[in-house]
Amino acid sequence: MTDAAASSAPAAQPEINWTVLLLGFAGMVIGQFMAILDIQIVAASLPQIQAGVGASADEISWIQTAYLIPEVVMIPLSGYLSRLWGTRKVFLASCFGFLIMSVMVGLSSSIEMMIVFRALQGFVGGAMIPTVFAVAFTAFPPERRVTASVIMGLIVTLAPTVGPTLGGHLTEWLSWRWLFFINVFPGVIVLFLVGRYAHFDKGDPSLAKGFDWWGLMLMAAFLMGLQFVLEEGAKEDWFADDRILLLSVVAAVCGPAFIWRSLSYRNPIVELRAFGNRNFVVGVLMTFIVGAALFGGTFLLPLFLGRVRGYSAAEVGTTMVVSGLAMFATGPLAGRLVRKVDARILMFVGFMLAAWGMWDARVVTDEWGFWEFAGIQAMRGAGVMLAMIASQQVTMATLPPHMVKNASGLVNLARNVGGAFGLAILNTSLTQNTALHMAELTSAIDQTHQGVRDMIAGMAVRFSGSIDPQASALKAVYGMLQKQATTLAFGDAFALLAIGCACAGFLTLLSKPAKPNAAAASSDVH
Repeated sequence: MTDAAASSAPAAQPEINWTVLLLGFAGMVIGQFMAILDIQIVAASLPQIQAGVGASADEISWIQTAYLIPEVVMIPLSGYLSRLWGTRKVFLASCFGFLIMSVMVGLSSSIEMMIVFRALQGFVGGAMIPTVFAVAFTAFPPERRVTASVIMGLIVTLAPTVGPTLGGHLTEWLSWRWLFFINVFPGVIVLFLVGRYAHFDKGDPSLAKGFDWWGLMLMAAFLMGLQFVLEEGAKEDWFADDRILLLSVVAAVCGPAFIWRSLSYRNPIVELRAFGNRNFVVGVLMTFIVGAALFGGTFLLPLFLGRVRGYSAAEVGTTMVVSGLAMFATGPLAGRLVRKVDARILMFVGFMLAAWGMWDARVVTDEWGFWEFAGIQAMRGAGVMLAMIASQQVTMATLPPHMVKNASGLVNLARNVGGAFGLAILNTSLTQNTALHMAELTSAIDQTHQGVRDMIAGMAVRFSGSIDPQASALKAVYGMLQKQATTLAFGDAFALLAIGCACAGFLTLLSKPAKPNAAAASSDVH
């Protein structure tokens, strides 16, 4: 009887050394912050970088694009590598490569050299992003996973938000090269902490047998083609450009082929079985929309402040800091709420808050500055943070641990691709609506009207010292109209983002209550 009772009792969980666990996790979190921060840290400093390396306006946009395109390949691949080599080895290799490439980008003397090293920086650094998610949902006991999730939510949302702020001030205080050199000091700390304390799991060398090279090539072609089309499509008038059309076809062919390969091959690079879990599917969709809201808002506001208000990099950074403060303040509250309130309700409230903030910005004028955007940023920041943390719970809480490493890569990929989709849609909206509003404004002006003629005549007097005062006056009027058309287009883009967030709020109701199942709650790290 005693033997039977003993055999049926649950296996004792190994005692956790919290000092080792927290120090190792802290090192990984700092590394994750660096990798995500570097996506947006250059956003407010592109003009200075352009002048520093002698790049054209078209070339300088590749500083961000070159980082993002290879990064989307490494993010899902990191799950396989973590199972093969172990989390610690993958993270150390990723961080070391990231630091070397950061220094090389900072030392670059030409735009071509910079783009190459920036692409390598994005690729090797990409593994630092999803591995932290996997550790949070496997190394921590179930009752502590929400706290780890809050920390990750803060990192994922704060890093791209404070990126332009930090980058703008660094460029003003030192130089644009320090946008990349700044990674070295925290990177050394990461290498020490992860190397010493991050013994979370062991690799499985048997996975190297039958490595799916075809799957890797199909995945790389699909994701890199898709990311390129999303990043560059709006600038190149989409399918009117042969290169965009070709890469769209490549992505359309390789995407389904990659899915078929992953489902049929015995040792796939990316395990897709997690999509059999309904909450995971809804959570990935929510994460996709969170990515669009997060990166979209972080993209629109600095662009408006620079293009319409003429703000410097430091002024843009100072204005953007409100979003970061709102997210930082909301994180701990969200962590408490997600333990007591249905995560679906929190997702709904979060998306609605973000939608409300973005909707208020639809009436933006060319006079808006820090205070006008403060309330909007606070609502958007708080809403995105609530939605992010709640969606992590819905997505990951019901998955068994052996699926978590691959699933974390898929979740992070969904956020990045969602951000790329959001930026592509917003870029296209800005371009098309600026032209539309410009046509409406110019058609509404009757140059034979006495008031209009008096205004142009008055402006011609102001430009009397120029070679052609009349032409200068007409050019000034055109500039005023262009500024107004651009402002109206930004209002449309904010409204579009708000509608997307509101739709996402109602989609959250499709998920089931996120209660961890027994397998997910009690299994050890695999």
